[in-house]
Amino acid sequence: MTMSAFNCSFNLLRGAMRHQIIPKVNISAKPAKHVLSIGEQVIALGAFFVTILGPSGWILSHLEHYKNPSGAAQE
Repeated sequence: MTMSAFNCSFNLLRGAMRHQIIPKVNISAKPAKHVLSIGEQVIALGAFFVTILGPSGWILSHLEHYKNPSGAAQE
């Protein structure tokens, strides 16, 4: 009974490990259709900064508050 379960599991893993043929993506070396201005780049980088580093900074700055079960930071 255990050998049949092992064989079944092995067959499932063997199918997953088999190399799959993935078609190549067409990569183009052409310039961008719409060039971003400096203002658009600043807005995009600012949005990334706020959405990624903002919550991380909030959690790190309030880490002592999260450690204490009472919610008050000890000094």
